[in-house]
Amino acid sequence: MKRKYLSVAIGSVLLSSAIAAPAAWAQDPPAAPAEQQARATTLGTVTVSARKREETLQEVPVAVTAFTAEALDKLAIDDLGDLDAQVPNLTIYAARGSSSTVTAYIRGIGQADPLWGVDPGVGIYLDDVYIARPQGALLDVFDVQRVEVLRGPQGTLYGKNTIGGAIKYISRGLPAETTGFGSLTVGNYNQLDARAAIGGTLGSDALRARVAVASLNRDGFGDNQYTDQEVSDKEILAARGQVGAWIGEDFDVQVAFDWMDDQSGVRGAKMLAPNAFTALFPAFGANPPLDDRYDIRSGMRNVNDTSMTGASITANWRATEDWVFKYVLARRESDTETNIDFDTTPAPIVDVKAFYEDEQVSHELQANFDAGGRARGVMGVYAFDGEAGGQVLNNFLNASFGDTEGTVFTDSLAFYADWTFDLTQRLKLDVGARYTDEDKRAVVLNRAYTDGTFTTPRATVADFDKTTNFKNVSPKVSLDYQVTDGIMLYGLATRGFKSGGYNIRANAVAVPRSAEPFDDEKVDSLEIGSKMAFLDNSLFLNLAYFHNDYEDIQLSVFTAFDSNGDGVDDAFFGDFTNAGKGTVQGVEAEYQWLVGDHWVLGGNLAWLDAQYDEFITREVNVADAQRFTNAPEFSGAVNLEYRTALSGGGDLSTRLGYSYQSEVWPTTDLSPAIRQEGYGLLNAGIIWKLDDAWSFSLQGTNLLDEEYRTTGYNIPVLGVLTGFYGPPRQYALTVRYDF
Repeated sequence: MKRKYLSVAIGSVLLSSAIAAPAAWAQDPPAAPAEQQARATTLGTVTVSARKREETLQEVPVAVTAFTAEALDKLAIDDLGDLDAQVPNLTIYAARGSSSTVTAYIRGIGQADPLWGVDPGVGIYLDDVYIARPQGALLDVFDVQRVEVLRGPQGTLYGKNTIGGAIKYISRGLPAETTGFGSLTVGNYNQLDARAAIGGTLGSDALRARVAVASLNRDGFGDNQYTDQEVSDKEILAARGQVGAWIGEDFDVQVAFDWMDDQSGVRGAKMLAPNAFTALFPAFGANPPLDDRYDIRSGMRNVNDTSMTGASITANWRATEDWVFKYVLARRESDTETNIDFDTTPAPIVDVKAFYEDEQVSHELQANFDAGGRARGVMGVYAFDGEAGGQVLNNFLNASFGDTEGTVFTDSLAFYADWTFDLTQRLKLDVGARYTDEDKRAVVLNRAYTDGTFTTPRATVADFDKTTNFKNVSPKVSLDYQVTDGIMLYGLATRGFKSGGYNIRANAVAVPRSAEPFDDEKVDSLEIGSKMAFLDNSLFLNLAYFHNDYEDIQLSVFTAFDSNGDGVDDAFFGDFTNAGKGTVQGVEAEYQWLVGDHWVLGGNLAWLDAQYDEFITREVNVADAQRFTNAPEFSGAVNLEYRTALSGGGDLSTRLGYSYQSEVWPTTDLSPAIRQEGYGLLNAGIIWKLDDAWSFSLQGTNLLDEEYRTTGYNIPVLGVLTGFYGPPRQYALTVRYDF
């Protein structure tokens, strides 16, 4: 039997879902013997595709954390933001005032600005299709097969915007037999979620289909005391469909569609200090800070809508016994309307109304070679055509009115290859590279207006149509050595790349350089690690140390300037700049231990040291005074599960989990009031499987009701100082039926 068939047969990565494991939060060792699995004395396995081919993770010299559907249920993962504590050095949360726009950082590398002029630093993929914009990308988890998080630069196989890493959301495939489920969840804040899916053959095994739907609803965490409306609520509808045709044994075509409509209201932000400018609007009162962290007094409309659709066609062709070709054609688009009341009061101090829209078309042709010999690999070509834009309407103090309007066009072409060579039976060499040629065209028209109707322009601060080009070669080389059957050591050197672009908020009149392109980011990463299995595969321990040299770091900052020439900064705009150089290093450990017949202990620990080496501001290097954002020095999680079979049939699983992260600076302005000190979260859950069909789950998150900020705003020139907080204590009961 050739290697490629064997790897599919045995499955592959560390996940703790199949037998006695509580969750898949770390990599898996080789599959255990069948007789050991039958006695539930080993931890289970699952297949991953970190290198775009199915293989055991012990063969992959990269740091990957994977989660099966069962593991996601046990950890109460409702959307990608809930993965935050379960993956070493991952920070991921809902951006600013939105509920489905994602901010993601891995190992201190990412991007917090959701506007269309800049790309994310962590790539998010839905079934092999890259989601280019953050709006709608905080995907809800339903009918999922697994989620993989790849840490460190993934440019060789996953492209230019994976300089920090990649998150792969893999939905459940097309079964040959009819299967499905239905679930209903109720919880506090009047939570009511319904999920369902069904799939199987359509008349014959050669034609299969699956459809999944979800309705996710919850009341708000807070109230708008000015309008009496709820804020920080949830109202999301989502659906996915797949149809596949197997035309002979060597060729199949699969068509997929996904849709999401998020009509949740705006997220509430806590005013952290009084705004002095409320005195200019006595009709609205003083409006001091409120006690509740989710309450606001905004006079803006409670609109924060995002819709996202995607469709793809995937063709797989086994041309010979050794060559398999894959072609993916995909189209995605999204539209967002949102209201951001920076000051959180009814007074029009900093009121922003934003419209985002984007569409993308991508093509990927991939060739996978494996003749069962000493060499195997993947190579391909990737083309991306994207158009993202919109308009942002700004009302400052009801006296200054302006907009940000334009479109960014991206045309990118890349060629990649990644090959593995068996130098000896135990020593393997992996080499890869990706060449990218990308054009960025920015059409920008930013104007000032006479009043809040935004109909009569009085000045133009930026008006340009410019194109710039970025070319990059991102190589990778790694060596891994199988010391014993259960211990593998590896060393990895790779380069990551994220293209530059234009600041679509440019104010070319006040700051002429803001209309010029900013540079691309680059990171050179060295990593050494080990993947180990002990005690007859009942203890897994995976370690990694990395050292990143990070250059031309792209940062979004608020820049104040003198608008009337009186020598006093009285206005601001959103600037975008390259910070220079930084060094990021860290250590990661993932562990899982089947302590006995019933107990499983697992989790992760991470240390991160992120420092600026060069940060030039007004020709002065201020690196020593700067901090990396979303880069806690210490973080980790521990999960303890007890699982037992019940005498009357079925089984019971209970879990207690605790996660911790140290101090975080969530924004570039380094306001101590927005900085989040170290904190911990306590979660717990009970799952009762009555039989193969019925299950009942009671889950609780943030049980101690910890107050913690995820991000915020500090705009001193307009008196704004606010913070956005993570969810409060929540608990929910789920009833599920599988068939």
